[in-house]
Amino acid sequence: MKKRTILFLLCVAPITCTPEMSAQNVIPHPQRMTVKEGKLDISSYLSFKTNLTGKELGDMVEYIKDTPLRIDYSAEEGLNKCLTMEIDKENELGDEGYILKVGASGINIYAQTSAGLFYGLQSVLQLAEEDNYNSIKYVEIFDKPRFEYRGLHLDESRHFSSTEFVKKQLDALARYKMNRFHWHLTDGAGWRIEIKKYPRLTNFAAWRPYETWKEWWNANRHYCNQDDADAHGGYYTQEEIREIIDYAAKRHITIIPEIEMPGHSEEVLAAYPLLSCSNDMYKNSDFCIGKEATFAFIEDVLDEVIDLFPSHYIHIGGDEAAKSGWKTCPDCMKRMKEEGLKDVDELQSYMIHRVEQYVNSKGRDIIGWDEILEGGLAPNATVMSWRGEQGGITAAKSGHKVVMTPGDFCYLDSYQSDPSSEPEAIGGYLTIEKVYSYNPVSAALNDEQAEMIIGVQGNVWREYMPTLEHTEYMIYPRILAIAEVGWTMPENKNWNNFRERVNNEIPRLIREGYNPYTLSADIETPMRIDYNKKEIKVALECERTGINIHYTTDGTEPNTNSPIYEDSLTVKGTMHLSARAFSEGKPVGKVLRKDIDFHKAIGKKITLKTKYSPNYPASGEYTLIDGYHGGKGYNDGKWLGFLNTDVDAVIDLGEKTRISRISTLGMQAKGPYVWLPQYIKIQTSNDGKKFKDLDTLTHDIPTDREGVVFHDFVWEGKTTARFIRIYAKIVDIEGGWIFLDEIVVK
Repeated sequence: MKKRTILFLLCVAPITCTPEMSAQNVIPHPQRMTVKEGKLDISSYLSFKTNLTGKELGDMVEYIKDTPLRIDYSAEEGLNKCLTMEIDKENELGDEGYILKVGASGINIYAQTSAGLFYGLQSVLQLAEEDNYNSIKYVEIFDKPRFEYRGLHLDESRHFSSTEFVKKQLDALARYKMNRFHWHLTDGAGWRIEIKKYPRLTNFAAWRPYETWKEWWNANRHYCNQDDADAHGGYYTQEEIREIIDYAAKRHITIIPEIEMPGHSEEVLAAYPLLSCSNDMYKNSDFCIGKEATFAFIEDVLDEVIDLFPSHYIHIGGDEAAKSGWKTCPDCMKRMKEEGLKDVDELQSYMIHRVEQYVNSKGRDIIGWDEILEGGLAPNATVMSWRGEQGGITAAKSGHKVVMTPGDFCYLDSYQSDPSSEPEAIGGYLTIEKVYSYNPVSAALNDEQAEMIIGVQGNVWREYMPTLEHTEYMIYPRILAIAEVGWTMPENKNWNNFRERVNNEIPRLIREGYNPYTLSADIETPMRIDYNKKEIKVALECERTGINIHYTTDGTEPNTNSPIYEDSLTVKGTMHLSARAFSEGKPVGKVLRKDIDFHKAIGKKITLKTKYSPNYPASGEYTLIDGYHGGKGYNDGKWLGFLNTDVDAVIDLGEKTRISRISTLGMQAKGPYVWLPQYIKIQTSNDGKKFKDLDTLTHDIPTDREGVVFHDFVWEGKTTARFIRIYAKIVDIEGGWIFLDEIVVK
């Protein structure tokens, strides 16, 4: 053992990447892997050697027996080849790291814990699949995770899953070395966990007279009894939960239950209305913090939850509490006065502190969404940062542990390809490449603060995932990118290498009965603008591998005789670009048609008379004339967002300029309250003071249109002006957004 430890220190200090690893299909990418000459024949049986004992031994053998590996557990060491799995307390790879060596004598895995051995086994299985479990290349791997927390969140409230479905997802998490399953068991759309002391939670609050969340949401949002003829929903019995917890534990996955409070509790308050401020059904969404009965209920529920789940963390939600009922509730007002609380934010903080003390008294800690920071954070709480990274940064700087799960990178309910051709989603646009690009440790943190970032998580909210197949379609393969973000050091990550591996992995997922998104064959056009040279460099990219991209620059449709894209294209002025992917000489995906313009407003001066939202600032006002076009989602950093306000922008071209075309792209997504402007008025001026109307651009797209809709507001004609004013009128809906793309002036 001593010799192996010394070898490890020589080989992996520091941990580095080797070129050979690109030939292997391991996900997530190991920290160090060296492929050697030769292969181990595993087509015949291997003997088995381990120093595991007791339950750890039983669980490991049970798991291996369900794999295609051929193991003779009764064989004596006389067999030529052996699968060796040994606990080695002296290596320095931590609780989940492992050393894997494959050579002529067999497969050897060493780790400090059975979890490390399990993760080493996952790498063996992936390597063995490359030759259908007949051989495995000689290889040495020294590996450990970057973060201790690598998770998937699954919303059960909006649409309920079977126990078989949950186990199936746990199998996939184990394969990709993920170790946390955040189970969102309660929310306004339905309560999903049996609590024996409060049976009405499961015989009433777990059921609704509508099959889908969307139908329920657009109706009266009421619940129904379990035995009603039209009842849809369900819940997990405590026996089923124990079964799933045991299944997860054998795969070294900890299940973290979430019990929402104080908000998102409509279903509880419908079943037990006296826990609300109004004492009536369907009036409030937040628990009444002024009533002691509220805390008695929460503690009773937590008692049963803690008895079921062995996880260190209990997730208490804490997000999006309306707090409106508290402001006029006599009980809440009395509580605030007695406790010296100045506002409703401090009232929520009072509740979080009190619940934390109770959970701590049971030997556990709380974790909650970043709203639990409001009014002061409970002393031992861990924060899950979802509204961007700022909540996590603030918590880390205050000495609190943080799991990063910002919507822009980790919300798997967003569209992953062109919304016009994808199943309906809540909105947003999140490609697997963007997920993969995420680094959970912000540059705003120093080394000590960075240590408080304990992990990353992908979140699956299921408002628009009515079936289990659709849910898997949204999870896979993006969760593979989350897995690599959580495991692999940034210097060992490479998008092109991962893209190849994930393309190879998708057919396997399909063979195993999953329903992954198969990656897009459409062309994307990332650009780099040189303002000094007044030119644009355009790249052509595709998620799929094994294809050629053919293109033209005159707007004609490309074919196999058109040039094959090899390097970036240079645009001066305007290029009428068309491009398409071809596989084995046949077209795949859609034809991209796009005008690339170094237009007349790029680099000029722009003044905004209305303020954009700090939540979607992109690059500030110059986002509208920087030459970079927004993509298929408002959260890509190239759309400028405005909340509850019109948009009033003036562009100064610097001198009188001949103008023949002015355009800008708008977006509508009903789910997140993103609306096209009612109209866009275009005015021009030569002095910046007196403006004259040029045109008012409208559209005929109704606000109840489902899905994501784009509309190009275009004026064409002939005029001369120095100043251009763009005025976009917001739809008269409270809480509405306008997102505008590049204002193109030709």
